[in-house]
Amino acid sequence: MAPLLEIREARRSFVTPEGGRLAALDGVNLDVGANEFVTLLGPSGCGKTTLLRAISGFESLDSGTMRLDGADLTALPPFRRPVNTVFQSYALFGHMSVARNVGYALEVAGVARATREAQVAEVLEKVGLAGMGARRPGQLSGGQRQRVALARSIIAKPRLLLLDEPLSALDRNLRQQMQLELKSLQHALGIAFIFVTHDQEEALTMSDRIVVMRSGQIEQIGTPREIYRHPRNRFVAEFIGETNLFPVTIDRVEGAEALARTAEGVEMRLPGKDRRPGEQVTAILRPADFTLGGAGIPGRVTRAVYLGSDLYLFVQPLAGGPEIRVIARDGAGFDEGAAVHLAHDPARVHVLEAA
Repeated sequence: MAPLLEIREARRSFVTPEGGRLAALDGVNLDVGANEFVTLLGPSGCGKTTLLRAISGFESLDSGTMRLDGADLTALPPFRRPVNTVFQSYALFGHMSVARNVGYALEVAGVARATREAQVAEVLEKVGLAGMGARRPGQLSGGQRQRVALARSIIAKPRLLLLDEPLSALDRNLRQQMQLELKSLQHALGIAFIFVTHDQEEALTMSDRIVVMRSGQIEQIGTPREIYRHPRNRFVAEFIGETNLFPVTIDRVEGAEALARTAEGVEMRLPGKDRRPGEQVTAILRPADFTLGGAGIPGRVTRAVYLGSDLYLFVQPLAGGPEIRVIARDGAGFDEGAAVHLAHDPARVHVLEAA
């Protein structure tokens, strides 16, 4: 099946105050399927918002193509693209009722009042605001205003909805609630979403696929599990969630396992397939991949942070080197200064080849 949105070799640069040029988009290629939730993730300045604005038509490309349903978008002004955007600020009209905010585009388009009111009522029910059409935005909570902005964006039934960090102004609990609601709404509507965020947890929670960006380029595209468990490079590994990286040299290979050690002498066990003695690689283990006790890396707890159901430990290996971060599901008795052994399953180790 052909993708809904096709982006090929998209490039956009800006003049810097020093007179040079900054590549905000540097040869970006991306496909988005119908009814797919795709998240653009990366640090500030990576190009994710520029890409979103280029799709919506608020930013022009220097070169490259964008096609939606097979039709060329690049020459179309924003108001002629079957795309809507939900902004971080919501941009609601404070003097209008919720119902009029939501139905304003239909009003401008000359849709009959009875038809318009029926469509507004339908979409308000979909976003959980049934019966609130007479209220003003100032009479709503932050989460409710977010729903009004969503309702206004989907009432015209766009083929693609763009969301530019729309949850960033919400408190943590409401933000987590809205993440799940947005995902459910997207599937129910059958509209493709492209969501911009710099929040890794948000991206992992909501996305069908994540696009990790840096310096105007795409570093990796994959499902949340692929991105988290099998990062393509060190940047992705460090940007997506907490991680421990161990530059190691392979000592020997014993069947399905390879034995390796860091420069300080910390011993690791890795998957042995395709490994050879003397090879230098980087082993990646997430904090939750370690278990406490038994044979493993000897160390001492330098800090213990209580997280409710878990205990987050910082462990200094006795052999030296950087601290190892560990999430202990049952961390009773492992306070600061406690001696520990960190065991790990070699199958959980992801190996990055030497650059």
